[in-house]
Amino acid sequence: MTSRTFAAALGLFSLTLIYICYNAANYVSLIVSPQGCRMSWMSPSYLLQHEFNTSWTPLAHRYSLWLYREVGWDPSQVMGVPVLFIPGNAGSSHQVRSIASSAARQYFSSPFIISSDFTGRGIQSLDFFAVEFNEDLSAFHGPTIESQIEYSAAAIPYILSRYPPNTRIIVMGHSMGGIVGTALLPSDDISALITMSTPHTLPPARFDASVDELYRRNAEFLMNDPTPVVSICGGATDTMIPSESCILPDPGDGNPGSAIYRRTVFTSALEGAWTGVGHREMVWCHQVRWRVARAALELGGANSDIDMAVILDTWLSRNGRLPPPAAGIDMSDATTYEALPEGLNLVLRKPTRSQTYLLPVPRALETNATFVLFVSRGSIPPIAPQHSTKLQALPYFCATSSKIPSSESVSCVPLEPSTLKLLPSPILGKPFPVPNEGSDESEGVVLFEATVPRTPSGVEDAWIGIHVNAADEGGWVFGGFDETQTFQSDIGVFDIIAGGAKLSLQPTGQNFVRRHITFPKLLSNALVVYTLTPKSVRPVTSCTHSLSLLPPLLMHKSHPAETHYYRLEHEASVALHTHASAPYIPLSQLSPTYISELWIYSVGTDCEGVNEFILTVDWWTSIGRIATRCVALLMFRAWRESREGSMPNVSQSLVAFICGFLPKLLAASFVIALLPLGPEYYLGTRGEPFLGLLAPVLLVVATGLVYVSWWLILLLMNRRYDDLGMPRSIIALSFSFLFGIAFMGCWLIHLYTCASSAHQKPYPGIVPSVQRTPIESRERFDSCKADMQDIEPKEIQPSKKPEIQDVRQAQSLATITDTLDATQAYHENTHLLLLMTWLLPLSMPVLAVWVRTLMTAGYTAPFNGDHNVFKVAPFLVLVEFTSHRKSALLSGGSYLHWGYLIIACVSFLLGSREAYRVFDVVSLCIGCALIVKFSPIRFARHIAT
Repeated sequence: MTSRTFAAALGLFSLTLIYICYNAANYVSLIVSPQGCRMSWMSPSYLLQHEFNTSWTPLAHRYSLWLYREVGWDPSQVMGVPVLFIPGNAGSSHQVRSIASSAARQYFSSPFIISSDFTGRGIQSLDFFAVEFNEDLSAFHGPTIESQIEYSAAAIPYILSRYPPNTRIIVMGHSMGGIVGTALLPSDDISALITMSTPHTLPPARFDASVDELYRRNAEFLMNDPTPVVSICGGATDTMIPSESCILPDPGDGNPGSAIYRRTVFTSALEGAWTGVGHREMVWCHQVRWRVARAALELGGANSDIDMAVILDTWLSRNGRLPPPAAGIDMSDATTYEALPEGLNLVLRKPTRSQTYLLPVPRALETNATFVLFVSRGSIPPIAPQHSTKLQALPYFCATSSKIPSSESVSCVPLEPSTLKLLPSPILGKPFPVPNEGSDESEGVVLFEATVPRTPSGVEDAWIGIHVNAADEGGWVFGGFDETQTFQSDIGVFDIIAGGAKLSLQPTGQNFVRRHITFPKLLSNALVVYTLTPKSVRPVTSCTHSLSLLPPLLMHKSHPAETHYYRLEHEASVALHTHASAPYIPLSQLSPTYISELWIYSVGTDCEGVNEFILTVDWWTSIGRIATRCVALLMFRAWRESREGSMPNVSQSLVAFICGFLPKLLAASFVIALLPLGPEYYLGTRGEPFLGLLAPVLLVVATGLVYVSWWLILLLMNRRYDDLGMPRSIIALSFSFLFGIAFMGCWLIHLYTCASSAHQKPYPGIVPSVQRTPIESRERFDSCKADMQDIEPKEIQPSKKPEIQDVRQAQSLATITDTLDATQAYHENTHLLLLMTWLLPLSMPVLAVWVRTLMTAGYTAPFNGDHNVFKVAPFLVLVEFTSHRKSALLSGGSYLHWGYLIIACVSFLLGSREAYRVFDVVSLCIGCALIVKFSPIRFARHIAT
C-alpha cells in the first residue's frame, strides 16, 4: 500500500468511525437509560411586568419579566411566596408553565380551595416569575450570560418590592439558567436554589475564557455560601450535557466538617420517578415536576436553613438520610398481638385489620444481622408513595424479663433504621420504566432495614415487633431476618476485556430477601458501560402470573446521588453505567473511581432466583458515551523544511506526518495518557490505563479528519475565482463585519487567494536546465518520500543560484526564481488555510451568538468580552499581505516552526478542556511572526544585504 493510499484509507476510517459514534450516541439514551415520563398538562397565562423597565436595569430593553398564572386556579395578583425561574441556553420563559401549574394544582384541591395537605400549616401558594432572554445562546458566549446574570439580579429586588419586607425568593434554573442562578449568590434575598440539568462543573461549550472564569467564581460560591442548593440531573438520557458535570462539588472537600447544604440527585434515584430524563424533558416530566413544585411549596413555610434542608431531603434528595424515629409503644396499648414461631417470616397479603406481630430474635443470630421490612403501597412513617393506601407498618424492638410474657411485661422501643427508602415495583410483563408513562404516584415499596440490637442481659426473650394498621385497601407486608454477608468480587475491567467475567452466587434459601455485591477493582467511569446478564439454574419462561410479592429487583449504586434500578429476568441483559467519575471532572471524596455495588431484593418469588451473572463491556454503548464527551485533538505540522528554502505542499506534509511522525506520536500519546495528570489536562482521565487506550484512537481519528478537511478544501479550490470580482483587500471588509464575520471573511479571502494561485500555470513551457544544481542522493529517500515526489511531479525544487553566463540565461533564471517564489507562497498559503479551517469551529459559535443578539444587544456586542475584533487582527494583517505578495511571507525563518510546535502542544494538552486557548495561541504566534517579519531591524538588514 502506497503512502497516499494509506492516508486516504485513514481519512475514510475517521469518517466511518465518526458515523459509528454518532449512531452509538443515539443508541445510549434508548438502551442505557430509557425514559419513562408522563406528559404534563396546564392552563397557562403570562402577565408581562411592564413596571420592570429601564429605571430598574438598562437591560430592560433587551429582556423581559413575566408572571405565570394558572387560568381558573391562580388569582391575577401576587399573594404567596415568590419564585424566579431562569431558562437556559436558547430557552424560553414559557418553560416555567409545567412546574408552576403543578404547584397551583397541588396547593388548591379545586379552584381557590386550599388542599387539606396545606390547611392550617401556614404555607402559602407560589407566585412564579420567569425571565425571558429571547432564546439567547448563553452557553457559547460569556458576555451574554453575564448580561443574563445582571438582568436576573435586578429582577429580584423588583419582585420583592411587591411583597412585605424580609420576604425571600426561591430561585429555579434549567440548564445554563442554573449557572445564572448560582452566580446570583451570595444573596440574603435568596432562600434556596434548585437547578435542573445544569452543568455545574464543566461548561458545555468551551469556546470562551470568560465562561471558564464564571465557572471558577461559581465554584467558590458553591463551596462557601450557606444558601441550600439542590441539583437534579437526568443521567444518560440527557444527551445535551454530560450529566457528570451536573454533580455539585462537595463542600467537605475544601471545608472538612462543613454543614453547607449541597445535594445532587439523579432522576433515576428520585423516589417516584426512577427514570432517566432528557434535557428538555426535565421541565415537563410529570414525575419530576410535581416533586420540584411540592418542595418549593414546602420551602415557603420553612423558618431556617435546617428546616429547608429537611424539606429538600424529604421531597428531592434523601440520599440515605433518615427521618427522626417514631415514638415508642406499650403492648398494652396494642389491640391484639401475635407471636410468630422462630424462623418464620411475616407475610401479609392484603391485610384487613390492625394487629401487632412479634418475630422472635433467634438466639443463634449472628452479630450485625439485619431485620428487613417491606410494605407495598403503604407506609413506614414518614416514607410512603405519594398516593398511598392506609396500610401502615411500625417496627419496634421488644423485650421482656418475664419467663411468661404478657402484654403488660413486654416493652417496645422504636427500631432505628439504617435504610428507609422507597423502591420501585416493576410490573411483570412490562418494560421498566414504562415508555411515555413511567411510574404512578401510588406505586412503590417502602424498604426498612435495621441492625438487630443485641439482647440486653437479664432479658428472657426479645422480638422484633411489627404494628400493622390496615383498612382492606390492598398492599402487602413482609418482614424477616437477613444474615446475608457482603460478597466482594475481584473482577476488574481487564478481566472482562479478556473474554467476559462470570460471577457465581451461593444458592439461596427460603429466607433470601437481599444480596449485596461490591466490585472494588472494577473501573467506574462515565465512558465505560458494562452489560450484566443474569442467569438462573432453573429458569422459568414467564413470571407474569407469579404470586411473588417483589420479583428480583437490582439496585446499582455508584455514587450517593446516583442509583439505577433494573428488573432481573433470566438472560435479560441490563446496562450498568455511572457518572461518578469522568474526564475533566475533579474527583471528590464522594466520587470513587473503583467501587460499585449491587443490591438484589426479592420477596416471596416463586420464580427461580438469580444465582449467576455474566459481566461484559458494552462496547457499542461505551463508544456512544465516548462520542458525546471527546473533542478531536488538532495536530499541525510545522514548516521545518522551509528553513532549507523548500516548503512541501499540504499533501506532502500530511503524507510525511502520517508515515513518519504519526507512529511515534501514537506511542507518545498513550504514554502521556498513563501519566497521573490533573483532570483539566489532555484526556482528563487521570492516568487510568484502560482509558489511556483512547489517546491513540482519538489521534488517528483527528489525523484522518485533517486529511478529509484538506480534500474538502481542494474541492472548494477546484473552480476558478478570477472572474468573481472579489476585492483582494480584507481590512475594510473585516472591520465592517467584526470578530466572527471578520475571521470568516479572512478565511474566505484566503481561500480565494489560494484558489486563484492554484489555477495559474507555474511556468509556460519546459523549465531550462540549471548548472551547479545540487542533486540529492536517491538512497536518502524512503518509500514515503518517493510517494511524496509523485504527488506534484511538476513542482520545481529550489536550487542554489547558478553562475550567470549570458543575458538569456539570466532571464531564464529570473523566471525560474519567480516561479519558485510563487510555488513557495502557494504552499505556505495552503498550509495557513488548513490551519484557519480548523479554527473556524472556535469562532463560528460566537458569530452565531452575535448575529442572534445584534438587534437587542446593540452594535457594540462584538467588542465585549473575551471574543473581540482585536484577537482577529493578526489574521487580518496576514491575509492582507498574502493576498498581494507573490512570495512566501512567513517561511524561511529558523524560529517559526517552534511557534507551530507550541500550537500543537497547547492543542494536544489543553485543546479538549479549554478549546478557546487554541485560538488565542494561534493568534499570538501569528502576531509575533508578523512583528518579527516586519520589525525595523529585520527591514534594515534586508536593505543592507
